[in-house]
Amino acid sequence: MAQPKEAAGYKLGSLIIEGKTKQVFDLPECSGQCMLINKDRITAGDGVKAHDMEGKAAISNQTNAKVFEILKAAGIKTAFVKMASATAFISKKCDMIPIEWVTRRLATGSFLKRNPGVPEGFRFTPPKQETFFKDDANHDPMWSEEQIVSAKFNVNGVLIGQDEVDYMRQVTILVFEILEKAWALRNCALIDMKIEFGVDVDGNILLADVIDSDSWRLWPSGDKRLMVDKQVYRNLSNVTAADLNTVKRNFAWVKDQLDHLKPNVHHKVVIFMGSPADVEHCKKIAKAGKELGLDVDMRVTSAHKATEETLHIMQQYEDTHGALVFIAVAGRSNGLGPVLSGNTSYPVINCPPPSDKLVQDIWSSLSVPSGLGCATVIYPDSAALMAAQIIGLQDYIVWARLRVKKIEMAASLRVSDKNIRKLTLE
Repeated sequence: MAQPKEAAGYKLGSLIIEGKTKQVFDLPECSGQCMLINKDRITAGDGVKAHDMEGKAAISNQTNAKVFEILKAAGIKTAFVKMASATAFISKKCDMIPIEWVTRRLATGSFLKRNPGVPEGFRFTPPKQETFFKDDANHDPMWSEEQIVSAKFNVNGVLIGQDEVDYMRQVTILVFEILEKAWALRNCALIDMKIEFGVDVDGNILLADVIDSDSWRLWPSGDKRLMVDKQVYRNLSNVTAADLNTVKRNFAWVKDQLDHLKPNVHHKVVIFMGSPADVEHCKKIAKAGKELGLDVDMRVTSAHKATEETLHIMQQYEDTHGALVFIAVAGRSNGLGPVLSGNTSYPVINCPPPSDKLVQDIWSSLSVPSGLGCATVIYPDSAALMAAQIIGLQDYIVWARLRVKKIEMAASLRVSDKNIRKLTLE
């Protein structure tokens, strides 16, 4: 493939790397970024089997962009920046960690060959995670985590140790589960998939490379006979033009289905405050909620002073949203939360505002009449987290943001622990 000097209005620098299905170019006018240009080429068996497939580059590029937009919306840290043209996209420049991270929900393919006695379709709960060292000459041998740590890869100044492996393993499984939930919206089973990570110039480990129909097994209705992934091509002993057209149609179908993988539940979290004096407390709840992907409204009303208006506002939301959580911010004999709870089948969370009588306010929120099920929390971020956990039951993006938050908190603690250990040795 000839090396172009310009693409999609960008001046191309040096060719960083060329693979079987793509080229990666430096972008001298965009610091820290590069361009990945896809090829109209499909391969299998470490490139032993290869064919030109007109239109594959554009299909793969769009598939990759749509997948990464889903993952970015879920809060996953990725190298993907944006599509640049029909066949190219912009990425943060990364040095790649030479490991393929594979996640499996069902046993099939090479796993069965390596694990005789396991029946095809055996379900892994939690998903099975495996790692392979990228080495075409030796057919990408399977590596243990101990081998990865012992290799002491230094990638863009980051030594890949156990902490980094732990982080990548957790993100790998989460990426699979996000896309598994997404594909379930189209009655498609994500069977297994592979991803790769890179380290950017700032030392951040990012989900990188490409995720397209070369990256996974996908079975509509969970039926292997309906597979629409690259395995169809791998299984061909003699590849005809008609066979390539079938593979191309499958890839195009997958690309088009990705447009329908956004959560299909219209959710809302409504913060009712009993007084405009509580607005700063409510803003903290709203800010924490929006960071978790919640669609948040704030309203002012009083269950004591304007009961009918309060119930009218509540009913308006009930009529227009499929997933709904009410958060009641009221002190001084909280009647707002219990009144809402007594008149709705949706969850209600009490989060009284800070005051010098907080203990009494909390008690009025806790001691509710029988038959009411509203919960009570003190801190604004706790109210947002609880609301997100409820909405996340139906919205996989919110669910994923909660998981990402846990992974990032754990990663932050590992960094702090590492710094403390260094101080101890000094």
